[in-house]
Amino acid sequence: MPKENKHSRGRRDEKKEKKRKRDNGEDEPSKKRKSQDADPAPADVRLDNSEHIQNGEETAATERPFYGMLEDEEQEYFRRADELLELNDFPSEEEQSMFLANVYREAEGKELKIACSQSCSRLMERLILLSSPAQKKKLFGNFADNFSHLVQHRFASHCCEMLFIQSAPIVTQELTADSHPEVEDGDEKKDISMESLFLQTLDELEGNMTFLLTDRFASHTLRVLMVILSGRPLEKESTRSLLQSKRKEKTSVGNMDSTPTELSLNKRSVPESFQFAVEKIISDTVATMDTSFIRILATHPTGNPTLQLLLELELTNPTSKKGTEKTIISALLPDDITTEGSDSSVFINGILYDPIGSRLLETICTYAPGKLFKQIYRSTFKDRIAGLARNEISSYVVIRVLQRLSKEDLEEAVAQISPQILGLVQRSRTVIIKTLIERCYARGATKSLEVLTEAISAAYDSDPAALVLKMACIDDIEALIKSTTAPLHADDPTEEEAEPKKPTTASQPPKPTPQQTHGSLLAQTLLSTPGRPTTLLQNSLLAQSPAALLALSLYPPTSHIIQSALLPSSTNVTFRRKFLNLLIPSPPQTQDQNPSSSPDPIHTLALSPTGSHTLDSILKSTASSNALFNHTERIALSLTTHEHQLRESWTGRIVWRNWMLDIFKRKRGEWVNKIKVLGVESIPKEAAVPQEQAEEEKDEKGDGKGKRNKRGKFNKSDKNAQGKSAIQLAREKFAANKSGGAAKGAKGNGHGTGANQVQKIGA
Repeated sequence: MPKENKHSRGRRDEKKEKKRKRDNGEDEPSKKRKSQDADPAPADVRLDNSEHIQNGEETAATERPFYGMLEDEEQEYFRRADELLELNDFPSEEEQSMFLANVYREAEGKELKIACSQSCSRLMERLILLSSPAQKKKLFGNFADNFSHLVQHRFASHCCEMLFIQSAPIVTQELTADSHPEVEDGDEKKDISMESLFLQTLDELEGNMTFLLTDRFASHTLRVLMVILSGRPLEKESTRSLLQSKRKEKTSVGNMDSTPTELSLNKRSVPESFQFAVEKIISDTVATMDTSFIRILATHPTGNPTLQLLLELELTNPTSKKGTEKTIISALLPDDITTEGSDSSVFINGILYDPIGSRLLETICTYAPGKLFKQIYRSTFKDRIAGLARNEISSYVVIRVLQRLSKEDLEEAVAQISPQILGLVQRSRTVIIKTLIERCYARGATKSLEVLTEAISAAYDSDPAALVLKMACIDDIEALIKSTTAPLHADDPTEEEAEPKKPTTASQPPKPTPQQTHGSLLAQTLLSTPGRPTTLLQNSLLAQSPAALLALSLYPPTSHIIQSALLPSSTNVTFRRKFLNLLIPSPPQTQDQNPSSSPDPIHTLALSPTGSHTLDSILKSTASSNALFNHTERIALSLTTHEHQLRESWTGRIVWRNWMLDIFKRKRGEWVNKIKVLGVESIPKEAAVPQEQAEEEKDEKGDGKGKRNKRGKFNKSDKNAQGKSAIQLAREKFAANKSGGAAKGAKGNGHGTGANQVQKIGA
């Protein structure tokens, strides 16, 4: 038997034990004093759930009840039910409802055990996804009086979040409905609204809000509740990143439409009681915390996101009584920030370079009142903005600041940052450059925009052919061409064997990097900014070879650049014509080349998951312009020659459907009308009329070409109208005459190219 497990026997052993304790300093009174001194420790606000468990395991065990464990047979049944719900392969909705009712019957009285079970908590989440409003209300009742413990549990907290998120739209539906539905088995309960159930849940959590702010699991659930109470959209990207981490496992159900609804994408209508609840939570939370603790939360990994949300709700609440009560912003910035050495100034400069605290400063700079923002900008950012923009952490705060600057302040900021463009490019701080371009265009700072464009051109490369490649971080374009395009075999050009040869490439395309993504976003911003920025990127794209453009269209980060370049506008018709002639050369040009070294670009794009999106952009770009519609017909004709391969490919079937090639083969005239309508719809409404006017002028200049003049009398009439001083008068006259015979004209020219029909639609 080990020595430490032996029990002392007799008085002699007891005396020896006491003597040993005296010699070693192990005194009983001191031990009791130590335990008494340690008792108040759990009363302090704990900043980490794991730290709380280490410091007081016995206290944590008594605070959190144990709901028991499922039997082996029950676990096996619920695990099997979870698998069936994940597949969701029921013959009908009735059988699905019957299965859900049976599972609920088996789970009656065991809801808390299932929610806390590692193997069965996903079943509870899937049940909530498929449950009716009455069943969700019943779950609220089953979880009642236990929410304060469930939200702190590793697995049950996810069930609570799912229940809250799925029940949020029901609150809005009941708010707009005439009456509330009754609970299914409510013998005594009448008209229990989802609003009252949420308020009852808040009553349970009211006394523990301060602790829940920093709890590892409960902080996520608390943020979900705050978002629901405020009526903010649940499916927006900014909201999702605030509610859950990137590592969170997403529980889903097969064959279930997961498309976000209008209630989840837009701001929801919520009862007034929810607004009062938000204000009460903020006021109670601030009242129970001192200034030092709130500032600790600013740099706390778990408490910071919740503090961000509370501060945002406080600053954006129009009914909040500012200045009459203690607020979060007054606790963070208690004095004049413009005074050097003040507490507010020291706090701002302290969190400016902190990876966690800087996120709170972003929230302050985004939602602070105008007067406070100007004070923060002039005291902290105005003279240091160029240096702060170079820093890896503070640059994100600078982005928020730039988004709120006036035109004069923005021009001063550009004057300071523009000499640092080369350093920003070398450090891959392209988000700062992108924000500067967007804000200069939005504020109308034309001179600053030109200065930025020249600095960008010098920072990357003055050579147009290299600019877009360096911006997208493409070091070796030849390697990208080889890895994205597979040559077709000349000795076996059949369609049946060309498809399996497609995936066999010499090397795999390189994995996209964050630098490539940011560079692509910068290029897209330049293309969407009229004037010198757009011209800079367009010239760089036109300087590329056809093989390089095809490779850029097939590589995910750079394909978005190609798609942005193809967006229709009133000023880029000429560029789009040149660009399409490079990307998709006409058949006479491709016949002179060796087919084994140059695959059909249309076929390659159609069979690529990334390139198919480029083909969709080409469809909208060419269909929206009379001068480019010949490209639409040429591409459609080329796609029909590869019908077998397209139908065998998943992306090919999508391209076939988007281009409406079945109609193209049977009813060419109907296809022309449908494609033209699609093209007109893709043009921005405010730019639709200038687009048509610009296209008509381009058509008049190109009427000397015999190919286009032979397509109908409409082009000849345009040629005769060139001497008129007002082209728009002729177009208005034609629009007035077309009202009576537009439909007949559309049917009569079904075998043509569609130029007449297009003019009638666009007139």
